[in-house]
Amino acid sequence: MAQQGEMKKTLTLTGVTVNAMALIAPGAFLWLTFQMQALQSVNGQTTASDMFPGLLLALFLALLTAISYAKLATLYPEAGTGSSYYFAEHAFLSSGKFSAFSRVNKFIVGWFSHLYYWIYPGVLVGMFAVLISYIAGAFGFTLSIPVQMVIAVAIAAVTGFVAFRGVTGSTAFSVIVNLIQIVTIIFITVMAIAYRLANPQHVTFVHKTLTDIIIPHSFSGVVFQSTIAILLLVGFESATALAAESKSVKNVSRGTILSLVIQGLIFYLFEYFGANGWINMSYTVKDANGAAQYGMAAAATSSAPIGDMVRNLGDVLLNNSGFLCMILVAISVAISLFGSVLSCMNTGVRVTYAMAKDDEMPAVLNALHVKHATPHTAVLAITIASAVIGAFAVINATTLTAVTYISNIGTFLLYGMTNLIALVAFINQPKHNFFTTILIPVLGTIANVGMLVAVIVLGFIAGGATTVSAVIAIAFSLVWLVIGILYFNIHSKKEGKAVLVQKDGTPGETSVKA
Repeated sequence: MAQQGEMKKTLTLTGVTVNAMALIAPGAFLWLTFQMQALQSVNGQTTASDMFPGLLLALFLALLTAISYAKLATLYPEAGTGSSYYFAEHAFLSSGKFSAFSRVNKFIVGWFSHLYYWIYPGVLVGMFAVLISYIAGAFGFTLSIPVQMVIAVAIAAVTGFVAFRGVTGSTAFSVIVNLIQIVTIIFITVMAIAYRLANPQHVTFVHKTLTDIIIPHSFSGVVFQSTIAILLLVGFESATALAAESKSVKNVSRGTILSLVIQGLIFYLFEYFGANGWINMSYTVKDANGAAQYGMAAAATSSAPIGDMVRNLGDVLLNNSGFLCMILVAISVAISLFGSVLSCMNTGVRVTYAMAKDDEMPAVLNALHVKHATPHTAVLAITIASAVIGAFAVINATTLTAVTYISNIGTFLLYGMTNLIALVAFINQPKHNFFTTILIPVLGTIANVGMLVAVIVLGFIAGGATTVSAVIAIAFSLVWLVIGILYFNIHSKKEGKAVLVQKDGTPGETSVKA
């Protein structure tokens, strides 16, 4: 029997913002996604030169969606843990002619939320295990794939235990995480820019000029880079899932925007500019066959190009202290990743809790722990899922990229649907701002659908490992869709719940088809 209760309202604006920021995790993903972005190619042509403009496009998409989330959080302050799931139902109930589809719509949104929220922590767990393997390698220890898989399971277990104890402790940890990572970003980026400015004639840089870093080189390159870069930015919407624990609804709407502006607009663009400015043809890494790779190809070969960069910068600029600098930054990234997994679990289980409490998922998932007031059975479930996904991710770069694409497909679906929900919610309001409640949701919907299409197209035209990763992601997403359709119909029939509802929210006359 599920223990019922209410979550405690303990989060200030700082608490909401730092929890969302920890999910975005300043600095952590540049360390780990840089290889995937350097590796990405389409028809044998690299898209790596468009990393910075690709991040800009992803940031534009995320900002559009963040505004929609913030406006919805203000319109529906009672949403609590439900976030987009709650917004979906009430926006359609108040829409008039679309109200009959409110239950179907909210289930679709909630179900695909899991494709993002429950895959994402597994991606982070896999990245964490790869990071530990890189650090071990720096000390001369080679960790086998089975060992890395065990490490991934252990990371998931430890993080799940902390999440079980509640969000308040997580907030205190998130503050520490963000302070450490912001200082780290500034430190390594300033060094990267200093290296670039000090070696204009002696080193051949991949980007011939600093302007070349910013300017798009091809439309497809920018779009396809964005399909990975979005992983750097997701998490801002987690603020809306913390509404039940926030002292004020204003904290939720403001935290949603603030977390993204601080992380993406300020620190990520700064760090990406510095890292791309450093990449040069003197940077060498041997591939699996022992052949030397240079510049961006070396970054595609290394499991941690940013670690290599920090080591080089420390040796050149800080009196041969590169190894020490690399280890310190790696530890900083590890702390950030732990905070990210923790914040992601805290957010993901709260959406699950809301669906279970609404009888759209198994009731056992809405059980609140008597002492910690956390949805502990949902925490256990997401911990197991994270362990399995993380263990799969560490097999090779292809599997890591595959689970990243799965998470991003869920992201584009959720963000696209939320923008559409915002449009439905506000278009019938007697007073609304055309720019923030009509134009931005329309643009956000188009942008997210475009990104989703880009991932699918990438799966068919890229070739090589990129195609394998994309096809795995597409297949998994389709299987998840089928499971959702089956569960919705079987559960509705078993409980006697109608698919369509009347305008006032009561069951309609339409019966569920077997």
